[in-house]
Amino acid sequence: MEFRNLNVIWRLFLSSARLQRKRAALTIAAIAWGTVALLLLLSFGEGLKRQLSKSSAGMGSGIAVIFPGETTKTWQGMAPGRSIRPIVDDIALVRERVPDLDGVLGELRRWGASATYGRKTVNARVTGTEPIYGDMRNHIARPGGRFLNDTDVQERRRVIFLGDELATSIFGQETPEGRTLLVAGAPYTVIGVMQKKLQMGTYGGPDAEGAIVPITTFKAQFGRDQLTNLVIRPHDPARMKAAIKAVREVLAAKYQFDPADEPALGVWDTVESSTIMANVLIGIQMFLGIIGALTLLIGGVGVANIMYATVKERTREIGVKMALGARPSWVTGPLVLEGLLYTVTGGLLGLTIAVLLIVLLGLLPVEGNQALEFLGKPTLSPAVGVASAAVLGIIGLLAAYFPARRAAAVDPAETLRYE
Repeated sequence: MEFRNLNVIWRLFLSSARLQRKRAALTIAAIAWGTVALLLLLSFGEGLKRQLSKSSAGMGSGIAVIFPGETTKTWQGMAPGRSIRPIVDDIALVRERVPDLDGVLGELRRWGASATYGRKTVNARVTGTEPIYGDMRNHIARPGGRFLNDTDVQERRRVIFLGDELATSIFGQETPEGRTLLVAGAPYTVIGVMQKKLQMGTYGGPDAEGAIVPITTFKAQFGRDQLTNLVIRPHDPARMKAAIKAVREVLAAKYQFDPADEPALGVWDTVESSTIMANVLIGIQMFLGIIGALTLLIGGVGVANIMYATVKERTREIGVKMALGARPSWVTGPLVLEGLLYTVTGGLLGLTIAVLLIVLLGLLPVEGNQALEFLGKPTLSPAVGVASAAVLGIIGLLAAYFPARRAAAVDPAETLRYE
């Protein structure tokens, strides 16, 4: 299009816009409201997605938990209903026979063990395990402490690692690290306290309320050898199904049960659970986006109505211009520009308001706020911005295009009879 045509279109647009200030303000307000609704809904969806992903990783990423069970099938002459209870020695057996695994650990657990410090006694969940547990189950010590190490296990040291909530229950505001704690009457030295973490998945109870001791120490004190469960992690999460199958086959050969007998060993595959959760979150984001887009669409309908009303009010004027030789682009150009300007101005205003609200919500403390701890704070990601801009652009273009096309189709002769 020539520069002269652009200049004419711009001048015609300015003269028209001056006559419709109140109408323009209401249209811009409608678009701004729709933009705020769209951005806030998408931002809350993004915040929920990130928070749940973070909470899911709190228990450990790419792991599977294997629980003891009972056989349900006859196998090699043995009747069903036999209990399958792996023991501590099976940890080394699985490590040796399934080299595809990045990590294998066993857990011995005791619920309701007394934990006493001074005059304070609480019932605690105590787990005996190995140093790799800290990495696989996301137990990170806060500054000034540490997790179990190989020497603790080899020498059967009486050392204990506490969950943060359990540490507060026992010691209050005192520093637990280095202090002596009686567990079921036996003295243990507190070597560390877990950093506070988000944890959505759990088995046996929240990590924040438990205590960890070396598996050899646990076995010596409580006389337990049967594992509460095994935890495995393959090198590649995509091979989790194959890893679980291999572990089943190893234990089936030792305890003589059908490897296909699934109830013989219960399995919680967190990789599969994470995939399901990711799909659910995508569905939630799409639902929120659709609601926001429909809200914004209402503003777009308002723009279209105003543009149609403008065409109707200026029918005679448009007909006279076209009769005097005005090009179709001189008629459609100002209308398209007007509709787009309303949409862009309302979009920018809505974006500014939404960003301010998101920033203010981001200043709210999460600690102690259960709603924010679960839902997370609204997050305006680049993907949210691109999606909002795309929806806004499409609505603005359509709202301006159809009224402009109607204006260009006006018959100059018919407009002379239009009232």
